Amino acid sequence: MSITLALDAMGGDHAPGIVLDAAVEALRRHPELHLILVGQESMLRDELARRNALNEGRLSVHHASEVVAMDESPALALRGKKDSSMRVAIDLVREGRADACISAGNTGALMATAKFVLKTLPGIDRPAICTMLPTATGHTHVLDLGANVECGAEHLFQFAVMGSVLASAVDNNPNPRVGLLNVGAEAIKGNDTVKAAARLLEASPINYIGYVEGDDIYKGTADVVVCDGFVGNVALKASEGVAKMISGHLRDAFRRNLFTKLAALISMPVLNSLKQRFDPRRYNGASLLGLQGIVVKSHGGADAFSFGHAIDTAMHEVEQAVPSRIDSQLETLLAQRQSH
Repeated sequence: MSITLALDAMGGDHAPGIVLDAAVEALRRHPELHLILVGQESMLRDELARRNALNEGRLSVHHASEVVAMDESPALALRGKKDSSMRVAIDLVREGRADACISAGNTGALMATAKFVLKTLPGIDRPAICTMLPTATGHTHVLDLGANVECGAEHLFQFAVMGSVLASAVDNNPNPRVGLLNVGAEAIKGNDTVKAAARLLEASPINYIGYVEGDDIYKGTADVVVCDGFVGNVALKASEGVAKMISGHLRDAFRRNLFTKLAALISMPVLNSLKQRFDPRRYNGASLLGLQGIVVKSHGGADAFSFGHAIDTAMHEVEQAVPSRIDSQLETLLAQRQSH
């Protein structure tokens, strides 16, 4: 299966260098892959020449004259920069010239532009940002992570459908467990919106396991964890902060004196195993679910290794036809509602 991806080569803190490095490596790993680098053509061709990749047959350059800044207003980017690398890459998906788009650029601008250009699937009011997080038993999919800070019960229900389909597709899990993030596991806990969403999920064929709490995310209690964007983003950033704090304390403790340095040397195989298992770069690539096309958001500070994982995420979603599967599941659920 041949797959063509459009890469926003100008988006992110370290563009275009890390995007091009990731692109060259991805082509080496995936012989079925074709990439379109979108951005300022002369700059990109110079960078490719430095990497001896200018004549790579599965790599092309598509010129875009503008760049969306990381701190730019999404509304201004949408209205005022129609020839930005981000917008042009998404346009290529809409036109069918690319199967998916990946960008490490401004998240708000990417979401606004993708929703405007690609539109949402029938039955989806708002797209959601979904990513994988490591757990004690593997990983879980969490959404929404910041696209929708205020949600109604119906929105949370739609997020659950999309997350369930994604987990089923990418993990080959026919019946993923879906949990609703709450302040307690008891039925009486939570606000009216969460309780109403729970009732919708209980009445659906989704494998809804009930409320889950923050620590359940990392226990692996659920394969999909659903919440509004405000809660999800706070949970994600708090988790990142804890991981950095623990990593920093371990590093300082092992550097304290000669004996701790020796202990670190002896412990190196275990530490390297832990680092590999929980390396956040391996989980880079958040899906913008609910669109009539595939768009993957890479972390703005990603390096080439982590951007490569975002490319892999996009490829997997193309192979599994995730938007079509979400559309089909929603159509079935809506039909069941109407019959009742």
